Amino acid sequence: MEILDYITIAVFAAGIMFVGSLFSSTGKNMKSFFAGGGNVPWWISGLSLFMGFFSAGTFVVWGGAIAYSMGFVAVTIQLTMAAAGFAVGLLIAPRWNKTGCLTAAEYITRRYGASTQKLYTYIFLFISIFTTGSFLYPIAKIIEVAAGIPLSSSILILGVFCMIYVSLGGLRAVVVTDVLQFIILFAAVIIVIPLAFGEVGGVPEFLARVPEGFFTLFAGEYNWVFIVAFMLYNLFFLGGNWAYVQRYTSVRTPRDAKKVGVLFGVLYTFSPILWMLPPMIYRVFEPGLSGLENENAYLLMCKQTMPAGMLGLMLGGMIFATASSLNATLNISAGVFTNDIFKRLRPAAGETTLMKVARISTLGFGVLAIAVALLIPNMGGIVNVVISVAALTGVPLYLPLIWSLFSKNLNGRAILSTTVTSLTVNAVLKFITPAAVGFSLSRAEEMLVGVLFPALLLTGYEIYHKLSGSRVCVPMPAAENAAAPAAEDAGTDNNNSIRIIGAGAAISGCFISLIALLSGGETLVPLTTGIVLTVLGGLIFLTTKNK
Repeated sequence: MEILDYITIAVFAAGIMFVGSLFSSTGKNMKSFFAGGGNVPWWISGLSLFMGFFSAGTFVVWGGAIAYSMGFVAVTIQLTMAAAGFAVGLLIAPRWNKTGCLTAAEYITRRYGASTQKLYTYIFLFISIFTTGSFLYPIAKIIEVAAGIPLSSSILILGVFCMIYVSLGGLRAVVVTDVLQFIILFAAVIIVIPLAFGEVGGVPEFLARVPEGFFTLFAGEYNWVFIVAFMLYNLFFLGGNWAYVQRYTSVRTPRDAKKVGVLFGVLYTFSPILWMLPPMIYRVFEPGLSGLENENAYLLMCKQTMPAGMLGLMLGGMIFATASSLNATLNISAGVFTNDIFKRLRPAAGETTLMKVARISTLGFGVLAIAVALLIPNMGGIVNVVISVAALTGVPLYLPLIWSLFSKNLNGRAILSTTVTSLTVNAVLKFITPAAVGFSLSRAEEMLVGVLFPALLLTGYEIYHKLSGSRVCVPMPAAENAAAPAAEDAGTDNNNSIRIIGAGAAISGCFISLIALLSGGETLVPLTTGIVLTVLGGLIFLTTKNK
C-alpha cells in the first residue's frame, strides 16, 4: 500500500465516525437508540439489513476460500441469501412489525413470560459474541495482508473504532452509516472488475483459461444438499436473528417491513456475481495459492490491479462493510442487555441511567468480540468457524421464535426446549462423537441436521396438540405505540438522515474523483464512478434540504 491508500482509508474512517457522531442527539431514549424511533424509511432499513448481513467475510470466506478455489459455486451459495430475503419480506418481516416490540427479547417476555426470556437472552448473548467476532476477524485479516499490520493489532483497532461510533448514536447512526458504506463498497467493486479483466486479457481470455468445472452450480462438499440446507438456514437466520429483527420493527408499518426484506432479496440477486468475479479472475492470473492463502485472493487481485488510492478505497469499503455487520450485532446485544436484563434488575432506573448502561454495554460486548476474533486462528480458520457456528446455533436459536409468529400451539416450554435440545444435539455431534466414537458429519450433513432437527421437534409439538385436541392459545402481544415519536419529529429525523446520506455520497464521489486524478494509473473507470456518485448524492441532498 502507498501513502495515498492510507490517506483514503483515514479520510473515510473519519467521515464515518463524524456521521455517527451527528446522531448522538437522536439516541436520547431506548426507543430511539435501539429502534431508530420506529420510523426509519424502509429503503434505508433495507440497505442497512443488506449491509448488516454482508461483511468482509463475503470477500474472505466466499470470495477467497471458495470462489478462488471452486468458482461459481460461491455465487450459488450466496443466491440462497436472495431467496431467503424474498421469503422473509413476504412472510416473516410483517409479522415482526405487527408485534410492536422493541426487541425480540421483549416479544418473548410479553408472550411467554420473563423466565423463558431470561434463558433465551443468555443463550443469544453468548452466541452473539462468536458471531460478532467472526465479523471482525476477516477484515482484520485483510488489513494484515494489505498494510502489513499484525492481525492482533488490526483486530484491536477495528474493534475499538466500531465500538465508539455505535455507542454514540445507536440504531439511527448504524443504519445511516450502513447506507454510506453500501455506496462506498459498490463504487469500489465497480472500479475493480474491469481492471481485473484487463489484467488477464479480457473476458474471452478469462473464459478460455478457467479450470474445468469452474462454472458448475455445485462443487465438492458444497453439493445440492448443502445448498438447500444453507438456504433454509439463511431463511431462519435472516428472519429470526435479533439484530435483523430490528430492521423490521424500526419501520413504521408491516407493509414497509415487507419492502425491507424484498429489497434485501433484490440486492442479493445480482450482487454476488459482482463480488465473486475478482477472486475468480485471480485464479486465472495466479493459480498457485494453497491452504489458507486463498483467503487473500480478493485483496491480492485488488493489489495487482488498482492504482494508488483506489486500493485504499476498496479496503475502506471492506472495513466499513464489516463495521456494519459488527455494529448491528453490537447494537442489538447492548439493547437486549439493557432492556431485558438490566431494566428488570433495576425497574426504577430512568432513561439517563439506561442510556449510560446501553453505551457501556456496547463497549463491553465489543471487547468480548475482539477476544473471540483473536482466538479464531486457533479454531480452525474463519471458514470453519462461520459454517460451524451457523450449523450449530442458527436454526435452533431463531426458528422457534419465527414459528411462534404463526402458531398459537407453542408455549414457552416448547420453544425453549426445542432450542436447548437442538443446541445440545448439534454440540454433541460436532465436538463429542468425533473424538469418542470416530463418527463425524460432513459439512452438508452438519448443516442439514442443524436445520431439520429443530424443525422436526416443532412439527412434533404441533402434531401432539392436534391429536390430543388441546390448544395452548398463547396470544400475540399487542402493539405498543406509546413510545413512537411525533410525526413532526419523525419527519425531521428522516429528512436529516437522507440529507446526510446525500451529502456523504456527494463528498465520497468528489474524493473518489480526486484520488483517481492523483493516482497516476487508470483513471477513466474510477473518475466516471466518482462523478456519477457526486451527481447522485447532490441530487439527494438538494431534494431534502428545504424540507
